[in-house]
Amino acid sequence: MKSDELYALLRRRGVLWPSAEIYGGAQGLYDYGPLGAALKRRVEDAWTAWFVGRSPDYYRIEPAELVPEAVVRASGHLENFTDPEISCEACHAVFRAETVVEKVRPEGVDGLAPNQIEEVVRANHLKCPNCGSTALAVPRAFNLMFDVPFGVQRSERAYLLPETAQASYLAFARMWEVGRKALPLGIAVVGRAYRNEIAPRQVLFRMRSFTQAELQIFFDPADPPGRLGAYAEEKVPVLRVDRREKGEGSTAFVPARELVASGLPEFYVDHLVHLLRFLREVLGFPTERIRFFEKSDKERAFYNRIQFDAEVHLESLGGYKEVGAVHYRGDYDLRRHGDGSGKDLSVARPSGERVVPHVLELTFGVDRNLWALADVHLAHEGERTVWKLPPYLAPVQAGVFPLIPKEQRPFAERLTADLLAVGVAAAYDEASSIGKRYARMDEAGTPFCVTVDGPSLADGPDRGTVTLRQRDSKAQERVPAAELAARLAPSLRFPRPTMPPPL
Repeated sequence: MKSDELYALLRRRGVLWPSAEIYGGAQGLYDYGPLGAALKRRVEDAWTAWFVGRSPDYYRIEPAELVPEAVVRASGHLENFTDPEISCEACHAVFRAETVVEKVRPEGVDGLAPNQIEEVVRANHLKCPNCGSTALAVPRAFNLMFDVPFGVQRSERAYLLPETAQASYLAFARMWEVGRKALPLGIAVVGRAYRNEIAPRQVLFRMRSFTQAELQIFFDPADPPGRLGAYAEEKVPVLRVDRREKGEGSTAFVPARELVASGLPEFYVDHLVHLLRFLREVLGFPTERIRFFEKSDKERAFYNRIQFDAEVHLESLGGYKEVGAVHYRGDYDLRRHGDGSGKDLSVARPSGERVVPHVLELTFGVDRNLWALADVHLAHEGERTVWKLPPYLAPVQAGVFPLIPKEQRPFAERLTADLLAVGVAAAYDEASSIGKRYARMDEAGTPFCVTVDGPSLADGPDRGTVTLRQRDSKAQERVPAAELAARLAPSLRFPRPTMPPPL
């Protein structure tokens, strides 16, 4: 399905639409409707259960989204959080350099200096995506942060968080006191980040306000968290730097133990596997559409020692797109904030020796993965459109229909209320034919439909049976209404790791 077609479907179904739509929309900003907001919450909850739930020493916090200038100065974002931009001297449009060169350089422009980007543009006679002119200006660095006048006199400067991770570093000293003063310590944030994108595009993939789920694991480098254990033979789809440099651009499925043997730390590979399993077993992305793209020394973010981006192949966007990552940031962040604040952010080992914790970051783009869930799981089956979401992620988990509303409405409404009371996201619908109601629910991703009919009432209020329909197979069966919630419950629980935390 093409991007425009997929977006039109999601907009029509009330999943998302442009912010300030009645004014023509706002570039890079989107609102979520009822289905989108519910799906987004479920993705966030599934991520929290899988990652934060891995250890009793991992905690989720909710920070402020505005930070003083001193924070982003210390973190390096004021100096380094930039994208190269290219402007057209003919029509004056401005683009991210990556957008201009993507057809001749799919890997992007990470690691290239402005003069090298200019060489790519000139050598390939690239044209302005807007007007077709070749009068493209030399790339320049553009800082992506939003700055905000602050204070009563508006004389101070604050910034909207460019990444939620900074909140975890600012909270580390307090969380050390709140927790049990032991490493590893995990601090997670699921919240908004803000970037003044040069040219927002690809709907939810380049936004100016978006949601990140990030877990920062603070640990002693002498005793890192994570052991492969039973997952040593797990085959991880990777595209390593050395393969790319040899012109071998295909993904290789490499056993986790071999990645460790190649020089990657075991704790790092363990978390690659954990993220792989989340994408595959929780979000339902096929393994063959997932890859971990290794960034070189020049390509990776300025704060990272090791960086693999998790990418999913999306037909709507024409290839692999980043949906998350695993970053080994070393002690960069706590040292920078320690220096910037004048506070000692080292902690005591059991031996009494002090150490500045290192950080392993698991980052996940909530909005991007919502789009990926639509790309991967929406399917056309003849005239039927069905969104084959995992049942526990579905915005509506059960549609309840009275076959003849005039006669069966009270029973169906009571059944809907009973399901809602026990946590099943049920929706009542009596409009149009049963076939059209099924079609609406299939398109919304609803895994189960329940029809109340004549026999439901004939059997009595305590023994009434209903027809339960499965979305994917369309199979139907009679189920006692009183047992319906218990019947659905196993399918609606978030999956959890099948092994104890390898810490």
